[in-house]
Amino acid sequence: MVLMEELFLQPTSTGMLLGLLIMLLLIVYRLSSDIKSRGENREPPGPKPLPILGNMLQLNLKRPYLTLCEMSKKYGSVFTVYFGPKKVVVLAGYQTVKQALVNYAEEFGNRDVSPIFFDVDKGHGILFSNGKTWKEMRRFSLTTLRDFGMGKRGSEEKIIEEIHYLKEVFKDFQGKPFDTSQPLNYATSNVISAIVYGSRFQYSDPQFKEMVNRINENIKCIGSPSIQIYNVFPWIGSWIKNWRLIMENHKMNLKQMKKLLDNLEETLNVEDTRGLVDSFLIRKKIAEKAGDKGSLFHEQNLIITVSNLFAAGTDTTSTTLRWCLLLMAKYPQVQGRVHKEIDSVIGARQPVLGDRKNLPYTDAVIHETQRLANIVPMSLPHSTSCDVTFQGFFIKKGTCVFPLLTSVLCDESQWESPHTFNPAHFLDEQGRFVKRDAFMPFSAGRRLCLGESLAKMELFIFFTSLMQHFRYTHPPGVSEEQLDLTPAVGFTLNPSPHKLCAVSRTSNIYP
Repeated sequence: MVLMEELFLQPTSTGMLLGLLIMLLLIVYRLSSDIKSRGENREPPGPKPLPILGNMLQLNLKRPYLTLCEMSKKYGSVFTVYFGPKKVVVLAGYQTVKQALVNYAEEFGNRDVSPIFFDVDKGHGILFSNGKTWKEMRRFSLTTLRDFGMGKRGSEEKIIEEIHYLKEVFKDFQGKPFDTSQPLNYATSNVISAIVYGSRFQYSDPQFKEMVNRINENIKCIGSPSIQIYNVFPWIGSWIKNWRLIMENHKMNLKQMKKLLDNLEETLNVEDTRGLVDSFLIRKKIAEKAGDKGSLFHEQNLIITVSNLFAAGTDTTSTTLRWCLLLMAKYPQVQGRVHKEIDSVIGARQPVLGDRKNLPYTDAVIHETQRLANIVPMSLPHSTSCDVTFQGFFIKKGTCVFPLLTSVLCDESQWESPHTFNPAHFLDEQGRFVKRDAFMPFSAGRRLCLGESLAKMELFIFFTSLMQHFRYTHPPGVSEEQLDLTPAVGFTLNPSPHKLCAVSRTSNIYP
C-alpha cells in the first residue's frame, strides 16, 4: 500500500500508469483466486429437488438404478440427487467409479449406513460398520476365511462335497419343471456353514430351511419401495409391513443363530478349531481373560459378522447361478457349446478349479452372466471419510455416495454389446479367455467383497458340475422367447419367478 501511495503521488504519467497496472494486477489476482475458490467448492450438478421429498417423485423406487442411469446421461458421471432431504452423490461409468473406489480409496472408503441396516446390524459386523469395528472384523474374517481354505483346496473340497447333494435334488425332479431357487440357496448357504460353523446342514432340516428362507425374504424386502421410503423417513417404520417383517425375520434368525453359537462354545476345543466361529470364540476368551473391556471380540460382533457372511455369501452366489441356468435355457446354442467344451475337457470326472484355464468358453459364460445379471446394481452405499474434490467437484465429508455398478457393467464405452448376452465379451479372436477391466461385479477398493475368491470358485465348480450332468430347458408350453429376463424387485436382482427342467445327460453320455 505504501508503494502504491508513493506512485500515485508522483506527478509523472509513467508513475500513474505503473500504479494503475499494479492495481489491475491485484484485481485480476483477487478475481482469479475467487474463481478458483468457487471452482473447488463447486458441487456436482443434478435435478432440482423439492422441499422434503427431494427427487423421490422422479425416481423409480422399484428400480432406482434405471432412473439414475438415465440421469447420468443428462448430468454427467458425477451428479447429485436427493432421496428426500438426504443428499446423495452418484458415480456413473467405469472410469469414474474406478477412479473413486481405487484412486480415492480412502476418501470414498466409508460405509453409509441407512436406517434399515442400522436397525439390523447396530453398527456391528462387517458390511455396515465403520472405523475400528470394520477394520478389525474385516481383517479377522479375511484372515480366518483364508486359514480355512477360502479360494484354496480346503474350500474346493467343501464345494465338491455339496455339489453331490445338490445334483441328487435336481435328479429327484426327473426332468419335470421346478423352481431352482431353494436348492441353490441351500447349497451355497451350506458352503458358508461348513466354513463358518465347521459343518453343513441337511436340506430337509426345518430350522436350516427357515433360516435361509428368512434371509432371502429380508433381502427381497429391503429393496422394496416401502423400505426405500422408510430409509428417507425412518419415523414411519412401525407402520410399514415390510419393516415389521424384516425385523421379525431378523429377530428369529438371531435367536436360532445364538443357539448354534452357544452349542459351539460349549463344545469348543482350542486345539481343534472347526471353523470361523471357533476362531472368534478363542479370541473372545483371550480378551476376557486379559480383562480387555475394549475388545471388539464380543458376542454382538460375532453374531452380526456371521449373519453378514451368510447374507452376502448365500444370496449373491445362488442368484448368479439361477441366472446362469435360466440363460442356458434361454440360449440353447450357448448351452450346447458349454456342454461340448465340458465333455471334451472333463468327461465324466468331477470338475475342479484347475479346469478353468482349459474351459475358456464356459468361464466366459459365467463372467458374462455376472455382467449382464448385474445383481447388485447400486453396490452397497459408500460415504466420504473427509472433504474431497473429485473431478472438479467438491463433496463434503459424510456425503452418501452410490457407485452405480450397473453403469460400469453396461458401460457402452467398455462393452461391444452391453445390453445383450454375449460371452464373446470375454474371449479373444482365438477363443481364449480375456479379462476385462470394466468387469466389477464385486465392486473395488477398500470395500471390495471379501468373499470374492470363494464366490468365483463356487460359481465355476457349481456351474460346470450342474452343466456336466443336466441339460436345462423351459417348461412344456413355454417357449425360449417367453423366458422372462426381467429381474424381480429386491435389494439384489434375482430372476423373476420361473421354473426350469433339468434333464439328465449322464445316462446318455457316460457309463
